[in-house]
Amino acid sequence: MTPWWKSAVVYQVYPKSFQDSNGDGIGDLKGITSRLDYLEKLGIDAIWLSPVYQSPGVDNGYDISDYQAIDPQYGTMEDMEELIAKAKEHHIRIVMDLVVNHTSDQHKWFIEAKKSKDNPYRDYYVWRDPVDGHEPNDLESTFSGSAWKYDETTGQYYLHLFADAQPDLNWENADLRQKIYDMMNFWIDKGIGGFRMDVIDLIGKKPDQKITNNGPMLHPYLQEMNRATFGGKDLMTVGETWGATIPIAKEYSDPDRDELSMVFQFENQGLDQQAGKSKWDLRKLDLGELKQVLVKWQTELDFNHAWNSLFWENHDIPRVISRWGNDQEYRVQSAKLFAIVLHLMHGTPYVYNGEEIGMTNYPVSDISEVSDIESLNMYHERIAQGYDPKELIKAINTKGRDNARTPMQWTAGKEADFTTGTPWLHVNPNHDKINVEAALADPDSIFYTYQKLIKLRHEHDIVVNGAFELIPSQDEVLAYYRILGDEKWLVVANFSDQEQSLSLADEIDSALVYNYQAPRDLSALTLKPYEAFAVIVK
Repeated sequence: MTPWWKSAVVYQVYPKSFQDSNGDGIGDLKGITSRLDYLEKLGIDAIWLSPVYQSPGVDNGYDISDYQAIDPQYGTMEDMEELIAKAKEHHIRIVMDLVVNHTSDQHKWFIEAKKSKDNPYRDYYVWRDPVDGHEPNDLESTFSGSAWKYDETTGQYYLHLFADAQPDLNWENADLRQKIYDMMNFWIDKGIGGFRMDVIDLIGKKPDQKITNNGPMLHPYLQEMNRATFGGKDLMTVGETWGATIPIAKEYSDPDRDELSMVFQFENQGLDQQAGKSKWDLRKLDLGELKQVLVKWQTELDFNHAWNSLFWENHDIPRVISRWGNDQEYRVQSAKLFAIVLHLMHGTPYVYNGEEIGMTNYPVSDISEVSDIESLNMYHERIAQGYDPKELIKAINTKGRDNARTPMQWTAGKEADFTTGTPWLHVNPNHDKINVEAALADPDSIFYTYQKLIKLRHEHDIVVNGAFELIPSQDEVLAYYRILGDEKWLVVANFSDQEQSLSLADEIDSALVYNYQAPRDLSALTLKPYEAFAVIVK
């Protein structure tokens, strides 16, 4: 039997920014529950819920101090249980975000571990002696600076591949692994639909060898986790794997290996940065390279023995129409294009909250407007190195994570009706035009294109299991077939703001979805800026 998640569409909720129910300016669990009717109307099958566990909030919940408690800003465990139950009534599963590469430095394990070298929890984390009075090696944190933090109490360094308030767990410790599996089973028993696994490719790290992702024990750990927790259950698991290549993705998601359902891979994320540089060192996107990466993952991953996730944006990645589309003159057309291209590909699509109404980046003019720790650390580090502040703000406006974290835009009212209080992060001023209420009232809105695409996936096996075949074309145009038996669908998209020409020999049977009007003749197409469509061909 085909697993449910192969034909599913997953919707990511960033809880802090989705819906505030009590006026404190922070989204919460009751707020999410209040919007389930909307999500059911969209047609999604599961919510990927970013962390709502107890946390000091240094990295917006990805620094967990108690895995089995709900952070009070989001509500109570009863609120969580109500969300799981009510979501099921709406035919929606809740997929929990699982962060087990690191904890908060406020977690009881780390508080104990710091007390002494012989504390029972000491080995739950990665500790090393100084080398020549300095850090053990030159490993760097993703959030800038050294990945090692000195602890005065015991005279050793601990590893933190992210913020120094996020100490890395030592997966070589069998007791730690069992504690994690017990915690996962706690949530499985609550009735959740699975796990999204944060930076899971880092748990097999070998810091002494400066190996961070894809370490030698990574897959044995995942197989052990599978046996101890979700294996054999009707659950979806997706690993965030920034370093995944196609061969590595096959290892994660081949059902015969008993690891994960699928992975997030990020090969297209480096296409607008300078080669060999950080994500903040920008360059213009090469549409030919983007097309090449998209096609590669469709044609080289054996979908009979592996599975892939499809996404443009999430809480770590800015809004795609601002980044690679046109969020002004062609906002609606480019938003629909990205949806049509992605949702008719092979794999499981993910929609990030607000993507379905075409939310955009909100440019800031000063670092005081920025909340994200990654952006703040980069800015201050580079200012100290003599960089131009204007260039740094430009980089943050292009690639900063706050772009995707501004509150959900429900109406044109005050604070977009996200909250009755002061929102934790600025609401985009364009909510007066871009909001759910306006989208639902307009039968030609971006929302209804997403709704139609989700319905097509649910109703037509060709979207889930059809073969993918690329049609040769210029770099700016992506054209492909989906083929299953005698059925053949054609998808065409012009990724540029200029007209493009394309000539195909196919004859149209019927139109499926489009962002201008349905094409009538494929023999001499003149594609408008950001035009996209899908048709059934004879």
